[in-house]
Amino acid sequence: MKNRILLFAALIVLTVCFPAHSMAIPFTPINMLIDVGHGGVDSGTSFGNLYEKDINLQIAKRLYQQLSEAGYRVALNRQEDIALSDENRWLNSRSRHIRDLAQRRNLAKELAPQMMLSLHVNWSKDKRRNGPVVLYQSNEQSYMLAQLVQDSLNRLAGTHDKPVKGGTYYVLKHSYCPTVIVEMGFISNAGDRHMLTNPEGQEKIAQAIKTAVSEYATLTGNLKMEAKTEESLWKMLVERLVN
Repeated sequence: MKNRILLFAALIVLTVCFPAHSMAIPFTPINMLIDVGHGGVDSGTSFGNLYEKDINLQIAKRLYQQLSEAGYRVALNRQEDIALSDENRWLNSRSRHIRDLAQRRNLAKELAPQMMLSLHVNWSKDKRRNGPVVLYQSNEQSYMLAQLVQDSLNRLAGTHDKPVKGGTYYVLKHSYCPTVIVEMGFISNAGDRHMLTNPEGQEKIAQAIKTAVSEYATLTGNLKMEAKTEESLWKMLVERLVN
């Protein structure tokens, strides 16, 4: 079991470019893991012949490129249309969904990134519903990251939503690092759908997430070096969001 996970993790690491390290974040092998939602037989949500799994991968690759060019060490947990459940031969579960989620969790454990960004696309019966929704774990680091990502995507979408506590989401409950689920928009909404599927729109979404990640890295990097108190951390975050 462990050997197979280590092998798959090593293959991912070998595909990662190793540019100059960002000074805003401490030295570790992998700064960020991009969790590309769904894949293979699991298409996620859809609209006509548009599938969430494809949109997630397209934007994930753009985000990977932007973060790598900014100097971060980044990994994708899938780079093509595959189901991660197929790679999980170690978990004795009849549920493909559970095997998929468990494989994502254990890859994160082996890669030991400083954060994980799980990319997804939303859907609603109400076609007027639009904009990003970011879900966070029950810890301050995840909440801080979610606030910054939500704020950055809100500016792009012209919305004013707040991040949402993830509750029972498997990836959030079982992650080994600060993690957020980024619902990048609603495929059921015409405006969001155009942004999510248009190359220029995808690039803008990736840029908005990258901006938030860089802000998080700068804030946490400075706080680490200056040994700020928890109260100072939240004061700095509030000032950053307001301004």
